[in-house]
Amino acid sequence: MATLAQQFTGLRCPPISHTRLSRRKSITQIQQKLLNSRKNKTIVSAVAISNAETREREELKQLFEEAYERCRTAPMEGVSFTLEEFHSALEKYDFKSELGTKVKGTVFCTDNRGALVDITAKSSAYLPTQEACIHKIKHVEEAGIVPGLKEEFVIIGENEADDSLVLSLRMIQYELAWERCRQLQSEDVVVKGKVVGANKGGVVAEVEGLRGFVPFSQISSKSTAEELLGKDLPLKFVEVDEEQSRLVLSNRKAMADSQAQLGIGSVVIGTVQSLKPYGAFIDIGGINGLLHVSQISHDRVADIATVLQPGDTLKVMILSHDRERGRVSLSTKKLEPTPGDMIRNPKLVFEKAEEMAQTFRQRIAQAEAMARADMLRFQPESGLTLNSDGILGPLSPDLPADGLDLTDIPPADD
Repeated sequence: MATLAQQFTGLRCPPISHTRLSRRKSITQIQQKLLNSRKNKTIVSAVAISNAETREREELKQLFEEAYERCRTAPMEGVSFTLEEFHSALEKYDFKSELGTKVKGTVFCTDNRGALVDITAKSSAYLPTQEACIHKIKHVEEAGIVPGLKEEFVIIGENEADDSLVLSLRMIQYELAWERCRQLQSEDVVVKGKVVGANKGGVVAEVEGLRGFVPFSQISSKSTAEELLGKDLPLKFVEVDEEQSRLVLSNRKAMADSQAQLGIGSVVIGTVQSLKPYGAFIDIGGINGLLHVSQISHDRVADIATVLQPGDTLKVMILSHDRERGRVSLSTKKLEPTPGDMIRNPKLVFEKAEEMAQTFRQRIAQAEAMARADMLRFQPESGLTLNSDGILGPLSPDLPADGLDLTDIPPADD
């Protein structure tokens, strides 16, 4: 057996091809050239961008320098108005922002806390909800504050957070309310005030948006403060002092005026307040009158609730008025065209109320005239006599020959 060396010695290997080596070398050189070319292009591009930015900065710098030079040497060049015109325009839209100054503005936005108002200032002003109305409200829209509203406001403060002004409508309404109360006092007018509070000395009533004090000594009824809460009282002004914030009212003075107008036989409109077994209490302009069950109708009324209910509005006639006791007796029976109409047809009773009351007053006047005539019969020195027609005639030439007609004598006062 031949040795391994002898076996390899007899083998021949083909020679390495120089063509393949040169081809691989060429490919490698081409790839290197491409890489170098890309690097060169990147560098050229970066240089180009850098040069463009530099030129832009230079141009901007030159523009700023030119603008600065124009502002320094000729600031008004190219401006279509003069400096004096500019200051005049500023003064035209300028206003005093001191506290208490009144300004006109336009509401342009509202929210749950208030409203934004344009008063032509550097920033918008703010109207808080609590300053939007003299009455208590939860949203400005309840007081008619809506976008587009033009109104006069008063400056009451400044918001330090954004330097905006704080406005108020309540203060303007407050001033107007005091002026209105002074006017009503001078005219001695009776007004309605709602009782909203009470203390040891009296009750607090709201009139024209202001709170006034009504001492218990100036209340005509004997009602307690708790009973008066929420009710409307007729009131007159006793003292109106805006500087001291004093508003004193009287229910007694208002009631005295109202009671003076309650003549016997007068027809008034009232509201049923409450029902009792013996009658109904009727509110006639702040005065409580009693409509007794016997004065409701000529027919018997077994149950008042079948005829009247609390809250009903009706016409009643004044039968009597005790000013010392503050008692007023009322009647609808005297207003019935025919007996029982108040039960069957109350609408007819109210339509004929004035007519029936006039008839009642004439009867009263006739009865009084007859009573006076009877007294004169026992006094011949008076010089008067009564004919068969119920007319008093003269016995002396100083009086009319046809006598005095007493059929139209107005009802007598209490």
